[in-house]
Amino acid sequence: MTIRQSSIKSLIEDGNPKLKQFPVKDGKVLSLTLEYNLGYNHATGKTCRKRESLKLTLVANPRDPMQRQQNRDTIELARRIRWEREQEFLQNREGYRLRKERKVNFLDYCQQYIDSYTKKDVRMITLARNRFSDFLAAQNMLDPMQLTSEEITTDLIRRFVDYLHTRSKGEGAKTIFKRFKKIVKNCMEAGYMKSDPCKGIRCAADEDVLTKDWLTQDEVQQLIATHYPQENVMVRNAFIFCLYTGMRWCDVKDLTYANIDTSSRMLRFEQNKTKGHSSKSWVYIPLNDGLLKLVGQPPKGMGKEAHIFRLPSYESSCKSVKYWVKKAGIDKHISWHCARHSFAVNILNNGANIKTVSSLLGHSSLRHTEKYTRVVDKLKEDAINSLPELK
Repeated sequence: MTIRQSSIKSLIEDGNPKLKQFPVKDGKVLSLTLEYNLGYNHATGKTCRKRESLKLTLVANPRDPMQRQQNRDTIELARRIRWEREQEFLQNREGYRLRKERKVNFLDYCQQYIDSYTKKDVRMITLARNRFSDFLAAQNMLDPMQLTSEEITTDLIRRFVDYLHTRSKGEGAKTIFKRFKKIVKNCMEAGYMKSDPCKGIRCAADEDVLTKDWLTQDEVQQLIATHYPQENVMVRNAFIFCLYTGMRWCDVKDLTYANIDTSSRMLRFEQNKTKGHSSKSWVYIPLNDGLLKLVGQPPKGMGKEAHIFRLPSYESSCKSVKYWVKKAGIDKHISWHCARHSFAVNILNNGANIKTVSSLLGHSSLRHTEKYTRVVDKLKEDAINSLPELK
């Protein structure tokens, strides 16, 4: 969109009020406002209008995916506000509110929400929907697909939380329920639920317990020494890199050569998980000779913006890792995230202090790192107990 004059205004959504955008600051920013039609004034012979600033702005010419996503999120919020203002306006002037059809199929609504969802935790949102579908099937319902949004009760949600604890370990149930509540909140804001059925219901988890498996230092070496036909070299190298840096899959897949400062031998990147809402989202990790050799140089004809590891999907990457672990003869359930756990446990076991580990992992506080110290204490206990019995 090219802005030529500061007087240009553009309609985003019709109705009463209308949602409009106005250029400000030399057209670089667009201000969102609501314009009300108050009716015809016979005394003046003109239509009366009122304008309300939403104090929301858009980037007029977004230059990167982050700015485009920010614009989409802002417009979505503005549209919800406009719809609510329209209902209030009708209530005050006409004595009624528009009512939406409340008997919407909840699982269908969940899928529609997922289809329009643009944030990076869409995989977890999808898992939350699938877990709820599995739960309904386990309740011996005649047809879970006919469940309407109005039939989502607090009692049903309590039973769903109990079901989640039977399906997931540690923080898994809590994480899934957190995503499920996002769907419910959106359903409420869209007018399909009168009240929040999740209100007052907690899905507790002991966040200080490490429930996932991890690889010991010997198992890491055992895995590195294992090769098999048709192995995915990119997956192999990226997983080894994570074992030695503690990076998440969502971060290592976006890693480019621009993130590597070879002169200072330093890796610098911003965590996708905490980007935009944490002051500690940037992480700095020193790289040794082995890691620099693993990274290598950009492919011929490509610059520093080239991706270091060109990975398939998360599911495909995890599948390759599980097959590799099996070939190595390691009897553990290893997902990609286990590389992060393995890194933390192994460097703590080698004598690193908790503050250093917290910084390398990009944790916002030591509380998130403490669960690894409990694992190390257990390793020490096992080592002592391995000695012959004292008689």
